[in-house]
Amino acid sequence: MTVGAAPNSTVPNTHILLVDDDEAFREATAGVLRSAGYHVSVAPDYRLALDILEGDEAIALLLVDIVMPDRVNGLALARMARLRRAGIGVIYMSGYEIPGLETEALGPIIRKPVDDDRLLEEVARAVRAKK
Repeated sequence: MTVGAAPNSTVPNTHILLVDDDEAFREATAGVLRSAGYHVSVAPDYRLALDILEGDEAIALLLVDIVMPDRVNGLALARMARLRRAGIGVIYMSGYEIPGLETEALGPIIRKPVDDDRLLEEVARAVRAKK
C-alpha cells in the first residue's frame, strides 16, 4: 500500500474504528490512515469493536469488513454501532460480490483490494459529511 493524500485539514485527529479479521490487511490499512493523520483504533472482531464503541472516546467513523467470523458480519456490527453511537459514519469493505448489499448498507462500500487513494478519499468524504 502507498500513502495517499492527507485528509482535509478541517478534520484533524479524527478517530476511526477499523474492524477487519485479516490482521495483515487491518494493520496495513491502519498504517495508511495513520500516515494521513487519522487516529485509528483497530479490532479483529465485533466483540472488541463493541468494547471500543462503549468507551468514552469520540469515534467519527466505523470502517468495517463485511464478511467476518463469529456470526456477526459488518452489516450487523454497523447497526450495533449506530445503536450505541447514533451519529457514527460507516464505510464497508468487502472482497466479495454480495447480492443486495447496497440496499442493506448504511454507507458506501469499498471493494477489496483497496486502493489507498480511494480509501482516503472515501474516508475524508465520510468524515466531512459528519461535520
